[in-house]
Amino acid sequence: MFDIFNMLKKNEESKTMQVTRETIIGDILDMDQTTAPYFMEIGMHCLGCPASRGETIAEACEVHGVDCDELLEKLNAHLASKKA
Repeated sequence: MFDIFNMLKKNEESKTMQVTRETIIGDILDMDQTTAPYFMEIGMHCLGCPASRGETIAEACEVHGVDCDELLEKLNAHLASKKA
């Protein structure tokens, strides 16, 4: 029997999240908590704080003086390696 719901769920699970400058940090952490060390290494030590969880990647990088493209590259490589 054709099961559309399982097919859609399987397709959704196989997609790798692509992090962009506008991605909210809380969304990334909710999706994959193993990304936390990447934020910690840029000096974002208060990941549970509502203010930090509501920031975009671009906002966090600006506040912490970090190269946004470098952080995006690290995060996306990490997320892609987990789906491989």
